[in-house]
Amino acid sequence: MKIIVVGANGTLGKAICDELSPKHEIISAGRSAGDVTVDITSPQSIRAMYEQTGRVDAVICAAGDAYFGRLEELTPERNEIAILSKLKGQINLVLLGQDYVNDSGSFTLTTGIIMDDPIVGGASSAMAGGAVRAFVQAAAIELPRGIRINNVSPNVLEESMDSYGPFFPGFEPVPAARAAKAYRKSVEGAQTGQTFRVY
Repeated sequence: MKIIVVGANGTLGKAICDELSPKHEIISAGRSAGDVTVDITSPQSIRAMYEQTGRVDAVICAAGDAYFGRLEELTPERNEIAILSKLKGQINLVLLGQDYVNDSGSFTLTTGIIMDDPIVGGASSAMAGGAVRAFVQAAAIELPRGIRINNVSPNVLEESMDSYGPFFPGFEPVPAARAAKAYRKSVEGAQTGQTFRVY
């Protein structure tokens, strides 16, 4: 399969590429590096990416920014980070990518544990993740030509604990390589409309 991995240079994205590259052709995409560059907050940039890649069999998004901080510090402007990136960015990859994904292809988006298991400081990211999950469930019954869509909801990654550990007290982190297997399940499997949890 020919697979676009958006966010391929991140911790999770690299693990996904490592998991899938032995069997598939990977097109790495990122804001500043990769086979193609894309800013998922910009519909124009997403369109340009698809025009450059042409038709593919699968699109994976392991990208999406969000503000982490206490609710009292969450302004509309800070909340907009998650809305434009983690929420609209991922959804626009689907809306603009439908015509570029081959019959029986797939989209796999990323949500996260905190939409189900809240943390202090995570309201904005949880909001976006929950909305993406709802979109996945609804889009699954309407996507044409047998195209499937799922989302992966990973726990905090072991490799990210230096940065995000303080936000996740008592959580047992998972290795990025383990989380990456859920993306393979989404791409190579048959399910649609699902949330693959890696907790």
